[in-house]
Amino acid sequence: MTLFASSQARDGWSPSLRYPDPAVAVLHPSFAKYRLFAASIERLATGFRWMEGPVWFGDGRYLLASDVAGNRIVRWDEVTGTACVFRESANYANGHTRDLKGRLVSCEGAVTRRISRTEHDGRIVTLADRFDGKPLNSPNDIVCQSNGAIWFTDPPFQLGNDYEGRVGTPELPHAVYRIDGETGALTQVLDDLTGPNGLCFSPDERKLYVVESRATPSRRVWAYNVGADGRLSHKTLHIDARGPGAFDGIKCDVDGNIWAGWGSNGSPEADPEALDGVMVFDPQGQPIGHIRLPERCANLCFGGADNNRLFMASSHSLYALYVNTRGAEKR
Repeated sequence: MTLFASSQARDGWSPSLRYPDPAVAVLHPSFAKYRLFAASIERLATGFRWMEGPVWFGDGRYLLASDVAGNRIVRWDEVTGTACVFRESANYANGHTRDLKGRLVSCEGAVTRRISRTEHDGRIVTLADRFDGKPLNSPNDIVCQSNGAIWFTDPPFQLGNDYEGRVGTPELPHAVYRIDGETGALTQVLDDLTGPNGLCFSPDERKLYVVESRATPSRRVWAYNVGADGRLSHKTLHIDARGPGAFDGIKCDVDGNIWAGWGSNGSPEADPEALDGVMVFDPQGQPIGHIRLPERCANLCFGGADNNRLFMASSHSLYALYVNTRGAEKR
């Protein structure tokens, strides 16, 4: 069992001893209700290469997350407070979710370039790896709808190098797909975004939010109406980063706020120390809060016994923060 460091970090970061935590910044008065006075950011584990795709398993009291460049899936245990390797040679897994039966469903971004499902007995099966006879690009992020349908984004990000994936040539457009919960049929639901990345549903699942992470001049989140047949319509610009900030993974809470992995878009004028962390946007798309971290946050999820603990996968580390809301996803 490989164990990773807990709170001690290479940069000397330590949690704040002051309440309220000054790293949890209120950008609009409406965010004050979500910030718990006596809760501070915790660093759960560190020493990874590039953390992504956290998913909570409440029935086992553990978190799984991808160390993409390490080509492994990591498990952090709530009872012991330790992290270890859950799966080696994970096909450069990225995003994860759970299906209606509690099984792990993963985006494998390279080698297999597929959506896989881990059965309760440990077997790994393929749900989708091709569309129109062509291999998927590098499945990135994923969400399971309450009707069992699985939605995922498929940009070519992990085909560009042999560090976060494997060099390859994309044969399909940047796209978002849906796997039918009953038939398993794969449908390409949209292909008009450059670099589709994080995605999540509104609490009532009538809207799907998708990050366009290669949009210019600034990164964006688009909202779509979701039909009963799984078709998307009425594309609307929901959030425009309007500057050097960049979105990655996103999640909705029960009030319809979007909690977004956040960091620099790489432009010269970007100040990573001012940007890194998690940005929170209200249902109208206005920024209301910023959880400041010492690293870029790629993705996040809600979990814990009351679904009110925000887990943040951030470059080399895993962080957590109790908040005064719950995730919209109940799995």
